[in-house]
Parts: sequence; C-alpha cells; structure tokens
Amino acid sequence: MKVIKTIKSLRAFVSAAQDAARTIGLIPTMGALHRGHISLIERSGKHGDFVVVSIFVNPTQFGPNEDLAKYPRSLREDLRICEDHGVDVVFVPDAKEMYRVDDLAWVSVDKLSESLCGRFRPGHFRGVATVCAKLFNIVQPDVAYFGQKDAQQLAVIKRMVADLNFPLKVITCPTVRGADGLALSSRNRYLSPQQRKDATCIYRSLKTAREMIEAGRTNPKTIAAKIRKIITAAKSLNSIDYISVVDAETLQDVSRITGKVLIAIAARFGSTRLIDNVIVDCGRR
Repeated sequence: MKVIKTIKSLRAFVSAAQDAARTIGLIPTMGALHRGHISLIERSGKHGDFVVVSIFVNPTQFGPNEDLAKYPRSLREDLRICEDHGVDVVFVPDAKEMYRVDDLAWVSVDKLSESLCGRFRPGHFRGVATVCAKLFNIVQPDVAYFGQKDAQQLAVIKRMVADLNFPLKVITCPTVRGADGLALSSRNRYLSPQQRKDATCIYRSLKTAREMIEAGRTNPKTIAAKIRKIITAAKSLNSIDYISVVDAETLQDVSRITGKVLIAIAARFGSTRLIDNVIVDCGRR
C-alpha cells in the first residue's frame, strides 16, 4: 500500500494503474475510519477496483462554531485499517495541498443543499461539493463510493456529478449500524456511554415511522410527531435540529406521503450532532 501526500505524486501513481486498464475506485473520507468506511472499501475491492482512499479533514465544510479542531484524527490506525483491507493507495494531503490561500472557485448545488442540514450548517455543502470535485479531478476515478447515512451529501454529490458531466459512477452503500442500531459515525466517539445508549432512539423512531407508513399512514405530520415523542423521551437529548419527511429525490417537504420518501433526523445528544435516515418506498397511493 502506498501513502501519498501530494497531488502530483498521486496523479502519477494512479495514471500507472489507468494505463494498466485498472478500474479506479475512490472512497473519500475524513479519517477516523470505522466499519462503515470498511464496507465501502470492501465494496470497491469486491469489484476488482484499484482502491484509492482519501483521508482529509476538509476545513471548508465546517462552520465557525463547529468541531474542526477536535474532529477525531487517528491516522496511524486508519492506515492500518486500509492496509488490512487491501487498499492500493491512501491520499493524505494537508489543507495547503488542497486549497490555495486565494481560492476563488467553489462548487454549489442549489436547492438540494438548502433543506435538512443545509438550514443549520450554512456553507457546509458548498465545502463538501468543492472538495469532492477536487478529489474527482485529482484521482479521476471510474467509481466513487458513499454511504446512505449521509443522504443529503449523497444527493448533492450525485447531482453535481450529473450536472457537471463528471465521467464517473457514484455508488450508494447501505448504512452500517452497531448491534444497538446506532448508525456508525466518526463522531460517535464523542458520546458518553449514557448518550450512546439514549441515541439508539433515533433508529428506533425511524423504524417505527417506516412501519407506520407501510401500514398506510400518509400524513407526514403524524409521522414526525411520533418520531419526536420517541426521541424526546431520551434523557441526554440536547436538541432536535429537524425531523423531516421529504421527497427522496428533491429533498423537499411533502404534504402527503406517496412514492419514495426520505425520513431524516438530526439531533444532538450532549454536544454531539447525529444524523440518520431511512428511505421508504410506499408506491403510489
């Protein structure tokens, strides 16, 4: 496994794999790797890809009062995980390598960036879209792998790839959960044992919501109220940013549940902000 820190060196290394007719698979990460990331690496390896993992805590997707400074960093362990799972190259740039001091060009995906987390994290998805566009240009992957847990990020990236004609395929991989149902996230390590226990109510509420829709409930307000009741019973809940039932493609609120919808939650347990979602396809009613 090769560890590379510069764009120039990475391009040369990947170019050799392209010349050998290898399919290039990219897994963009911010490090602090867990089983969710491993599932993406394994999916890429299963397809026979030349596997590239990027590890870069992207400063442009953090707001001024967010956790950039304390975001978990565990590079030595991350590299061990990558090597153990057959990664070909790990790209570990620093911020100066990825951004010039006077960068003027940014990528914004309107509408899809404005709902859900976009209402609470202004500028976040501009940072996400820009860094992914940079990585796609640097690596020139044939395939990029992302997890369903970050549903809005996934929607933004897919639309950017389509609208800007990037020659790559974006593959969605299922959310990986702990035995207690909590969606795996690098930020889960912020949680105290009690907060982690309480946070399992998020997925429990999502499962209840899915069951209600599958049983024929079509009023999103009824679904959201049930979710809120379950979550607010948790002792260590700090606040709820949103509980939303939206169209799975446009991410816009729906007045009646029909077809495919995304049920999405963002809530804080202690100071830790957690997100989760499920997609429910109830057909046309």
